[in-house]
Amino acid sequence: MRDAFIRALTELAEADERIVLVTGDLGFGVLEDFARRFPGRFINAGVAEQNMTAIACGMALEGYQVYTYSIGNFPTLRCLEQIRNDVCYHDADVKVVSVGGGFSYGQLGMSHFATEDLAIMRALPNMTVVAPSDPWEAAALTRQMSARRGPAYLRLDKSAAGLPEEPVTLGCARQVREGGDVCLIATGGIVEEALKAADLLAADGFAASVFAVNTIKPLDPVLVAAAGAAKAVIVIEEHTVIGGLGSAVAEACMTAGVVPPRFLRIGLDDIYPTVVGDQRYLRKVYELDADAIARRTKALLER
Repeated sequence: MRDAFIRALTELAEADERIVLVTGDLGFGVLEDFARRFPGRFINAGVAEQNMTAIACGMALEGYQVYTYSIGNFPTLRCLEQIRNDVCYHDADVKVVSVGGGFSYGQLGMSHFATEDLAIMRALPNMTVVAPSDPWEAAALTRQMSARRGPAYLRLDKSAAGLPEEPVTLGCARQVREGGDVCLIATGGIVEEALKAADLLAADGFAASVFAVNTIKPLDPVLVAAAGAAKAVIVIEEHTVIGGLGSAVAEACMTAGVVPPRFLRIGLDDIYPTVVGDQRYLRKVYELDADAIARRTKALLER
């Protein structure tokens, strides 16, 4: 997804001299072409993400559209105060890009697990929160984010759902599988596991619909309608179950007076993970893979 993002951003920068990219001293193999073509609009702030964000905000207030770029929690949680007080408070046109959503950097341990970011970023006023499921979607949403002024968070994943390319709109969830027994709602690359789980459920006689959610904030109201029509709703995210997509869907349903007969959030429990390994391994260990999703969904439906 990061390659798709930077290609799209480079295309945008060719047509818009306001676009600036600021990195926290990494990603040079990926960012090299952008830096070579636009040396005056590429800044390495060093391992100083708080300063990186302050620089971005200052430039945005002078009319630039600035993208901050780093891995995992470094462009978000490490500089949360600057994002809150500088960027969001001033409604500055800064796009925060995090490479490595969820367990993408699983071999590096919990310091590099981005598993609280959706909850924290969506709590900030003025912030749009975006999490594509495929590289082609990351490129399309980068273009659409650029067309919208104001703070935004782009969460990029190492995995991909493998969905065919089709028109996509920021803020609009897509139904990528139809089924009348249960509604699976997922965001990011883990949509892949939701689709596989739907196949496993079909083998057991349960028809699952699957929704791919590219924007956690603002949340598409179509998800509330889908939840209201379903026998059960399962929300899946490579993120803590607290405050992320599952919480957003539950809040929207309760606000609208929609109460699904059964509701389950599948994500990381309220813990700090202690296991390290690649993304697929960690999904299995923490019961976020297709087998676990199908097993827990089936148990809920048969309860």
